[in-house]
Parts: sequence; structure tokens; C-alpha cells
Amino acid sequence: MKKSVRTIKFPGEMILLGTGTSVGVPSLGCACPVCISGDPRNHRTRCSAILGLPEGNLLLDTSPDMRQQLLREGIGLVHAVAYTHEHADHIFGMDDLRLFQFYLGHPVPIFCEPFVEQRLRKSFDYAFSDVKPTHPGAAPSLEFHPIALEPFHALGAEITPIRLHHGPRFKVLGFRVGNVAYCTDCNEIPSESQSKLEGLDTLILDGLRHRPHVTHFTVEQAVAMAEKLGAKQTYLTHCSCDLDYESTNSELPPHIQLAHDGQRIPLT
Repeated sequence: MKKSVRTIKFPGEMILLGTGTSVGVPSLGCACPVCISGDPRNHRTRCSAILGLPEGNLLLDTSPDMRQQLLREGIGLVHAVAYTHEHADHIFGMDDLRLFQFYLGHPVPIFCEPFVEQRLRKSFDYAFSDVKPTHPGAAPSLEFHPIALEPFHALGAEITPIRLHHGPRFKVLGFRVGNVAYCTDCNEIPSESQSKLEGLDTLILDGLRHRPHVTHFTVEQAVAMAEKLGAKQTYLTHCSCDLDYESTNSELPPHIQLAHDGQRIPLT
């Protein structure tokens, strides 16, 4: 029998659950002005977003802050998850999916590339063991749906995966739903991927800091890419404590701004 659940619905919206870099903001041990700021928009949990689709809530990545993020936004239920890539700050909240199998009455659907599935199986080996669990809910119950660079359907919507490059070694997927696209953790968007990002109303794009980084766009690089892609509005995510929300946005054009945790974006 399914358990009852208090579900806050947000159909037709994306919520940016986390907009911070891999260590979050405030960062441990850091006493910079942003880390000690009283502006809540400078408090950035690890990157994640959730989409209110016609048939349920699609979570993009399970950050280590997932439980806190879902509680903060009053989201009672995740119906499925799609992963951008396999790095720790994007997968290590996965164990907290284990309550949702009771509410759904079936395993949680997981949409990801095969190498991400391999990392999940290795990092959370207890969830995939042949040993009978001691009790229901001891581990998350998941059902994998491999995806490639072709559109797939989830929860009543068509999702278009977009290949992004995250430095010289790592592959990441961005996701487009209608005229909204989510492209975190990248420092290059191949030309064939750029064509999939035309005509956007809203683009969420990696923009780590001003100083160069080997695997992330700088703010300046992100602005140049956003202008090239021509989205009506771009929000920068995966931001470090180098970027104060108010002062950075005052220096950016109105159609390119820093994102903040809890920001809601219409799915158009």
C-alpha cells in the first residue's frame, strides 16, 4: 500500500534547488564577505533543479543537499530523476530517494547515461547487492532507464539531452524542456549542441567565477556564450563564493544574471 504524502505541486515551473559550486556557499573555513554575508541569495547549496511536469516532479541530480533543498521548497515527492553526470556533488544525495519508493508504490525511475549508472552502482553498492536487505527501505529501490543524445519522454514531457564538455575529461548532459534549458558544469558547448539551444526563453548556464577554471565557464565566458545562444533570459549557476549576488548582478546585463536557490522559472 502506498503511503500518504503531502505534495506541493508546481506544474509548469522549474525550481532551482541549488546554485552553488561543489563545496557550497558558505564554504567550510572561509570567512570571505560572501560566505559571511547576510543576503540569503549568497547562500548556495550544491547544484540541482526540479521540474514540475504534467505527470509529476522530475529531479535533476541528487546533490548532497537534496533533503534540505526539498524540505526548504516544500516538495513532498520526487517521481523520477535525471542525472547530468556522475560527480559527487551531483549524486551523493541518492540514498535519500529511498522514501519515495513507498509513496510511489514502485522503484524510482532513473534516467542517465550508462557511465553514470556504473558510478551509482559502485558508489552505492549496498543498493544493488544480491544480499536480501534486512528490511524494506534499507536502500533505495531504483529502475534505470539509459539515455543517449536523443529526446526521451518522462512524466508526460519530452526531454532533450544536450552534450556539454566539463574540462578535458568529463562529459555532462544538459536538458531542454520546451524553451527552457539547464546546462550546469561545463566550459564548452559543442557546435552541434549549440544548435539544440536555439530559441530559448530561459537558459540556466554554468558560471563559476571571474578567474579561469579548467572545467567551468568563467562569468565572462558564460556571458559570451549566452549572447551567442541568444536566450531571452540567462541565469548563471554553479557559482562560487567569489561572486556576490547583488554586486555581480549590478555589473551584468539585465538579461544575464546570477541565479539563486529557490528561484522559480516558468517552463515555456
